[in-house]
Parts: sequence; structure tokens; C-alpha cells
Amino acid sequence: MIEATPTLRRSPQREGYGSANERGIGTDWRKPTTKATKTAVVRPASSVLQVRTRMSAPPALTYTEFHLLFVLPPITLLALALAVSDRLDRPRETIAGIALLAAIATVYTTPWDNYLIARGVWAYGEGTISGRLWLAPIEEYAFFVLQPVLAGLWFGWLGYAPNPESPIGYRARLAGAGAWVAVAVSSAWLLATSGGLYLGAIAVWAAPIAALQWALGGAVLWRNRRELALGVAIPTLYLSVVDRIAIGLGIWRLSPAHTTGLGVGGLPIEEGVFFLVTTTLVVQGLLLFHWVLARARAGGTAYALAGLIPVGRYREQRGGRGANEPAGSNRASDGIERKRDA
Repeated sequence: MIEATPTLRRSPQREGYGSANERGIGTDWRKPTTKATKTAVVRPASSVLQVRTRMSAPPALTYTEFHLLFVLPPITLLALALAVSDRLDRPRETIAGIALLAAIATVYTTPWDNYLIARGVWAYGEGTISGRLWLAPIEEYAFFVLQPVLAGLWFGWLGYAPNPESPIGYRARLAGAGAWVAVAVSSAWLLATSGGLYLGAIAVWAAPIAALQWALGGAVLWRNRRELALGVAIPTLYLSVVDRIAIGLGIWRLSPAHTTGLGVGGLPIEEGVFFLVTTTLVVQGLLLFHWVLARARAGGTAYALAGLIPVGRYREQRGGRGANEPAGSNRASDGIERKRDA
């Protein structure tokens, strides 16, 4: 049995399937058509049915199913582990910090994410998303929340104990903030290149926030660099691995026109940098959040804020109480008490 398929007068290209001729239907639209060639093209019915079946096949995995299989399970395991352990001294404080960072991440990431989607930096496979809010899928907004939750619970599991009397000098602040500003400035040129849009957008978008964090609490971040590195490394590695799986399944794909083409193990370098930078922002934010609250418990609101911006009577001075000492503390008496305890 054969089927006559008339010449079709519509766009020859459909995303993901090539020209009409490449799909096994109709004439070759890449060549001019004359009256002599405007005839019905005979194709076996089986080949037409095979093409139509392939076009309507459901995706291997949807974006929602990706969350259910790869993002929610580690969050659930960490939450249960923390619930049955005593690793969190102040669970409500941990929840508040994660909620605050998730809210900030959603507000700050939404316009950036939608802008890059509009530019065509990445797209989503047919049938993989449930709906859109603006240009981004609903599942994308869910990830804005789930990533800080995952990173925050992991950081909570590490058992970070802030020291309210940590030094708050300026050297680490200036060095860290300056380094991140340099990243933003040196990466801005990538925005104008054909394959550097995504990588440049990550740097210019994230570096100002990281610079602000270091300007406010660089000394504390540097003093706790081991906890910071471990808190960032594990979530970054895990999210990079599952992102590679999602790309392989066609849940989303990056545009070759806006990426460098470099990768590790099939993971585009831009995706690895994205998870590294965003997880760093979350963990740094949580570390500073808990440190400020510890200072507030030790010496009140003014003492807490002075840790971020040393002013007034809490400014560090040579001789006398500095910004790293709570009100009411006495160096001599503290030394005597420590000797007694010893």
C-alpha cells in the first residue's frame, strides 16, 4: 500500500526534526520548486506512520519527574537525618536562614533566567514542562527554592558553630570583594561574543552578590573557609551530575551559539560554573546569617550589625574593646576566668 502526500506550503523547519524531506514527508524544500516538480510525492505508508509516531513520542523524563527522582530524595534524606540527630542547636534558625536565602534566590534569579531563555541560551524538550510563568517553566521556579534547601540542609549537617568573637578585620573583606569585582569586570566582554553569552552572564550576575558578601563578612568567610569549601563542594558535584543526566535525557538543552562548547564528561562548563557559583552564594549567605545571629545573642543588635559594618563604639580600636568583643566583656576578667576553668 502506498500513500500520496501532496506538497505542503508551510515552514520546512520544525525544531528537532529538520526539513520536511529529512522527516520523510513531502518534497525537498531546500531546492527551488518548479511547475514541473509540483507533483505528489509517493511515500510508503509505513514510513509516514513511523515518522508521526516518533514525533508524538512522550519524553523520557519530564522536569517534574526530574525533581521527584533527583532533587527531592536527597532533601528528604537530609531533613530526616537532621530531625533524628542533634546536629542542629537551633533548628528554627536554620529553617529561617534557608527560607530567607530561597526567597532572595527566587527574586534575584527570576529576571536573569527569563532573559537568557528569551535570548535562546537554553530551551526545553517537547512535553518536558507543565507550564510557564513568564518565559521560564514552573519547575524552574521550584528549582530556585529547592537548590537553597538542598545546600542549606547539607550545610546544617556539617554542624557549623559560629564564633561571635571572630575578628572582623578589613584585609579579607577588601581582598575577597576585589577578587569578585575583578571577575565581573573581566568577564563582561564575554557577553558580546558569540559563544560566551551564558558564561559571561553567570559571572556578571553572580559576582556583585559575592563581592557584597565578602565586603560585609570576608574575615568570617575566610576564617571558616574549610567549612565553606565542604559546604559548597558536595551539592555542586551532585547537581552537576544530575544536570548531565537531564541534558542526556533531553529535558533541557543548551544553545551551541551561546556556549563555549567546552565540557567535562559531557557536562557543559557553563552548567558546572553555574552550580558552583550559586551554591557558593547560598552557603556564604547562610554562614553570615548564623554568625550575625550569634553576635546578636552575645551582645545585642548593635553588636551584631557592627560585625558587618564596624561603626561607632564598636569600631575596632587599639587598646580597649573592639568590634569583636560584646558589650560588657572584659579582657582581664575573661583571662582570669579562662585560667580558673583550666
